[in-house]
Amino acid sequence: MIKLVAATQNAHKLVEFRRILEPLGYRVLSQAEADVDIDVEETGTTFAENASLKAEAIFRAAGLPTIADDSGLEVDYLGGEPGIYSARFGGPGLTDRDKCTLILQRLRDVPKDKRTARFVSAIHLILSETDRRTYIGTCEGFIGWEMLGDNGFGYDPIFMVSDTDSFAALSGEEKDQLSHRGAALRKMEEDLKGI
Repeated sequence: MIKLVAATQNAHKLVEFRRILEPLGYRVLSQAEADVDIDVEETGTTFAENASLKAEAIFRAAGLPTIADDSGLEVDYLGGEPGIYSARFGGPGLTDRDKCTLILQRLRDVPKDKRTARFVSAIHLILSETDRRTYIGTCEGFIGWEMLGDNGFGYDPIFMVSDTDSFAALSGEEKDQLSHRGAALRKMEEDLKGI
């Protein structure tokens, strides 16, 4: 079983990494389990750059293969916002629910055909000093009119993958089959089969 350190302080992302990767033969360690206690500043201008920054810092600190994800929601009507600023959208101190409410307010009178959005995930994997790989996954959908569902995290309650289901209305396994992170990790799995 290959050990991978997950470069994240987000407990929800850690759960998703484990749920998707452990059946594939990876043992996913949290930063705490790898004795790494650093929070990497996301100064990149793309999801891929931020994922790379996080993976590099944790790889240096842990000395183990490392996987990092930077992901977020792009709402077309909002010019791609919140994008790479998804975690910090609306300013400091806002909860996930507050951020969802803010987007719903900004789209209050916007018709469905203009509510298109996507989740984007950039996964950066460092296997060794000389082996670094990036995988991009997306999931298309639209922004609903209210928060639906009790599962997931972040913007999941407002991101609709059908007329009736938000990400937060799906089970974890159902979300993994559709999600941006699941898509990126499946690309990674396919790429690593020959190693």
